[in-house]
Amino acid sequence: MSKFLEARLAVSGMFFLNGLMVGSWAPKVPVVMDRLNISESVMGLLVLCLGIGSVLMMPVFGGLVARRGSVFAVRLGAVLLTPALLLISLAPNPWIAGLAIAWFGASMGGMDVAMNANAVSVERGWKRAIMSSCHGFWSLGGLVGAGLGGVALAKLGEIGHAVAVTAVVAAGLALLWHRLLQDAPEAGAGGHVPLRLPRSPLPYVIGLVALCCMIPEGAILDWAAVYLRRELGASLSMAGLGFAACAGTMAVMRFLGDLIRQRLGAVTTLRISAVIAIAGLAVAGFAPSPWAAIIGFGIAGVGLANMVPIAFSAAGNLPGLGHGIGLSVVTTMGYSGILLAPGSIGFLAEKLSFATIFVGLAVLLLLPLALSRLAGTADFDGGH
Repeated sequence: MSKFLEARLAVSGMFFLNGLMVGSWAPKVPVVMDRLNISESVMGLLVLCLGIGSVLMMPVFGGLVARRGSVFAVRLGAVLLTPALLLISLAPNPWIAGLAIAWFGASMGGMDVAMNANAVSVERGWKRAIMSSCHGFWSLGGLVGAGLGGVALAKLGEIGHAVAVTAVVAAGLALLWHRLLQDAPEAGAGGHVPLRLPRSPLPYVIGLVALCCMIPEGAILDWAAVYLRRELGASLSMAGLGFAACAGTMAVMRFLGDLIRQRLGAVTTLRISAVIAIAGLAVAGFAPSPWAAIIGFGIAGVGLANMVPIAFSAAGNLPGLGHGIGLSVVTTMGYSGILLAPGSIGFLAEKLSFATIFVGLAVLLLLPLALSRLAGTADFDGGH
């Protein structure tokens, strides 16, 4: 097995384990609420701790990647993440649960930046696109964690479930630990890079592209079911199919995305993806029936799937900028879309219909379409 193929499999495994942890968290939320006897609003604040921890730690790990290399940062993030679900399960009150959930968010976000940076290193060395399939493995991990989590919680209890997930992740880390691609620090003398934001506007513009791509993804995750139920009269069982259609097509397209990007180039792939996503969101917004909207969300997933991976690759290959630094800016800006957009959309939905909001999100994607030429740094023509 070639060094780069082994490294590709290893970093894909890291994406899977990170997704597995995130997916395993989703079914724990109502269990934590029951155990601590807390309301939805208090749980909302605890979930906010996850987002804050994640966003605060992403730039720190970006600097760490530039100073020490991505492998050191991936390993550190993974080691910190491994016990997080167990810590949450053992938390005796909401205050300690908040700290444990912030730990979970911080380690998850830090590992996220580092493993994306390692994927960029593999892409550079191998001269092949792998970022989309890495994100596909993350989606697969999330699906496994969420799908099996409810069953495991019912059979093993909260702590038993956390112990099982921790054991699986620890075993996975042991298997992947020495197979990750070793990359050198990217900065000047001795790799000592100040932890400061880049002065070039490019990472922030690419971050804006990632933000615009992730807001619709977060909106579909949080509000598609409400839209289908309240405005289109879907049954309770049908309401969940909106996000399922989007998530399903996204997972499939992420595993195909590297091949498509290799054939068409990053700029063309981003443009086609944006047009498909715009069309899907417009179909969903103008849908006369629940099934039409579900088809629209599925089409949107086809388009949205590879836009963020391309933005991450482009940020990691910006000339004159350590890929950990560029990635930390873009991941922080992008993930803030998923963290902050749902609340904003909920507020807007009191004034506007969800149909109008989904059409508005289609219009929002005109910005990534207009800025698509910036994705050129994600290609492997030796020009950067």
